[in-house]
Amino acid sequence: MRAVEFSEYGPPSVLRVVDVPEPHAGAGQVRIAVRASAVSPGEVRVRSGSMREVLAVEFPFRTGFDAAGVVDEVGAGVRGVRVGDEVFGATTTAERGANADFTVLSLWAPKPGAWTWEEAAGATGAVETSFRVLDRLGVTAGQTVLVNGAAGGTGSIAVQVAVARGARVIGTASERNHDFLRTLGAEPTTYGPGLVERVRALAPRVDAVFDSAGGALPDLIRLTGDPARVVTIADTAAAAHGVHFSHTTPGTALGPPDEPALHGLDAAVRLAEQGGLRIPVAGSFPLADVAAAHELIGTGHARGKVVLVH
Repeated sequence: MRAVEFSEYGPPSVLRVVDVPEPHAGAGQVRIAVRASAVSPGEVRVRSGSMREVLAVEFPFRTGFDAAGVVDEVGAGVRGVRVGDEVFGATTTAERGANADFTVLSLWAPKPGAWTWEEAAGATGAVETSFRVLDRLGVTAGQTVLVNGAAGGTGSIAVQVAVARGARVIGTASERNHDFLRTLGAEPTTYGPGLVERVRALAPRVDAVFDSAGGALPDLIRLTGDPARVVTIADTAAAAHGVHFSHTTPGTALGPPDEPALHGLDAAVRLAEQGGLRIPVAGSFPLADVAAAHELIGTGHARGKVVLVH
């Protein structure tokens, strides 16, 4: 089968589509024939080498965590799913390999009928991360939440989940994405110098900040008055500011991993069926064009998820 990997750090051109043996479902897993898979912004940073000081990797590095497809193998002990079912889900962070013709999922849920394959492929990581961070921040109805990097693949999901909880959401994005944020239920503002003043003009008090962009922690802390009310998934300088870096990958220099928010997938399915959760897709590429997908994410201007179709 085809799979994506790289054997050295570097630009997107180091990515290769190679022929590898098919994986098979183990106990508690399902295998899917992949219809679409997501490109992870974290793996884009890993590939570039910018994460080498905090995350050691072994080459060749097989890419992809999130995918959607049709179940064709069911492992021992698995209940509630059978061959032929359409699902979306994720591999473990140790196994990866979702950017391939077949992949083994350790976490999955039924694909909502309202989602395309591309949308379903982009959902799992962003959904789990959004629930994990918003749960840690204790976001509830009536609170005001700032999502920094609100138009991105994870930020756009976090906005919708926070809105569904009854929170008021302010989102940072470039001006060209402001109308898009309004469609998600957020009040938009721009990032960069003057952020604190712009946000305070909209809301004198911010209860919590979900940082999915990085590079603004001092301002984000000023807005809440407490570094414990800020959680980042993007800024590796978090510890120096007393901010929690939320991740689920063991063996990094970013601190102990958080428990995954596994309940987020079922909650997302319910929201999607009620019309309350969209998965914005910024770009869709054939598997063979994986380098172009990485280039799009590398611009920092992808509005939503970037996916590969199989």
